[in-house]
Amino acid sequence: MTRTITAGLDGSPESLAAADWAAREAQLRDLTLRLVNAWEWQPPVYAPAPGLGVPVPPSDLQRAEAQRLLEEARSRVAGRRPGLRIDVDAIGGLPVPALLKASEDAELLVLGSRGLGKVTGFLLGSVSVAVLARCERPVVLVRSGGQREEEPSPALSASGLPATPGHRDVVLGLDLHKPGDAVIDFAFDAASRRAARLRIVHGWTVPPYYYGGELMPGLNDEPATRVRRELADMLRPWREKYPDVEISPQATVGGAGRHLVDASHEASLVVVGRRIRRAAIGAHIGPVTQALLHHSASPVAVVPHD
Repeated sequence: MTRTITAGLDGSPESLAAADWAAREAQLRDLTLRLVNAWEWQPPVYAPAPGLGVPVPPSDLQRAEAQRLLEEARSRVAGRRPGLRIDVDAIGGLPVPALLKASEDAELLVLGSRGLGKVTGFLLGSVSVAVLARCERPVVLVRSGGQREEEPSPALSASGLPATPGHRDVVLGLDLHKPGDAVIDFAFDAASRRAARLRIVHGWTVPPYYYGGELMPGLNDEPATRVRRELADMLRPWREKYPDVEISPQATVGGAGRHLVDASHEASLVVVGRRIRRAAIGAHIGPVTQALLHHSASPVAVVPHD
């Protein structure tokens, strides 16, 4: 079966932004866009007042509303991207299992997420967290009102690096100890398709003989040199696989989360990995990914890996 770019819709502005992002990605990959809605009504997480039931809409009305929502979204996307192949699917079932099932035939799953008000970033609801934690396909979270990735980069980025004209950078958060080939390949492929620069951020811990961020007298910067060398060695085969991608590797002192959030303000997409853990309990979303999801200024791709 040919895979699709699948976007989950719930009628919110955030999910429509996700559909727009997914449509552009489908065009970049020459794939069909699939818009899905899980129409089975999910009761609120709060308990109603004693003696007050929560009315459940009839299933035929739920299904009809889902179909209306999907057709409106298809018309909206098709008007913006003529020629794009678009399928719609109203799926019976609760949102989490329905979206997980839909993701099985997808190259990636795209979901909307609410922003954190004046703080740029995402507010993850229970559905998003559950899907993100259990999905074994890449998941991209998009918020309404975020910066457009087609916007040209400034002549000089905030980090002082020359920016690639025409497209904002793709940013990869790379862990040298648990890199995950799927994560690296996703980021290089995204940059190649966009003709964008790939900015690679690796955060590392300062050895105990550093003081105040500076080397103590008499010691050289051998640890930093070693980290940069390891980073270059890891990226060498990827440079050969994607010779068209300009890369900007950065080994930064401290946790990667803050550096990735900073980089997101100049990015079209930030890519991070998530270890696949099949235990029944726990969200399985690491602290770096959590920080990035709550404060990123750009869409975030979370790529599962072993």
